Amino acid sequence: MSEANPVERWQARLEETGELTPEVVEQISNLHGDRGVRAIEAVSENRVKSYRDFTIVVGYDDEYIVEDGGCTCKDSEYNLDDEDPTDLCWHVLAVAIARRVGHVDYHDMWYSEVREFL
Repeated sequence: MSEANPVERWQARLEETGELTPEVVEQISNLHGDRGVRAIEAVSENRVKSYRDFTIVVGYDDEYIVEDGGCTCKDSEYNLDDEDPTDLCWHVLAVAIARRVGHVDYHDMWYSEVREFL
């Protein structure tokens, strides 16, 4: 079996500890730069929301759907290398972090219905 990539390593560490320790924050920040920092901020500001149909990250200008490791943001669409497992948008990183530290804001409703009111 091959050695875990750096993303899998910090994710495994988060699963072990269930919290953003200074060591994990440093790993995420070093590996993902500004995207990692923004993801950690989003988690701490409770901007990762899960509905029956989607997980959403509330961004600065819009809300982004994160599903199956992909995201609806422009960064994901245009800037990321699909072949590089460490090249992730901050929305995908935020969901990965929030799920592992139990910091997802759950809503027992359909996002598609909520979105109609926005």
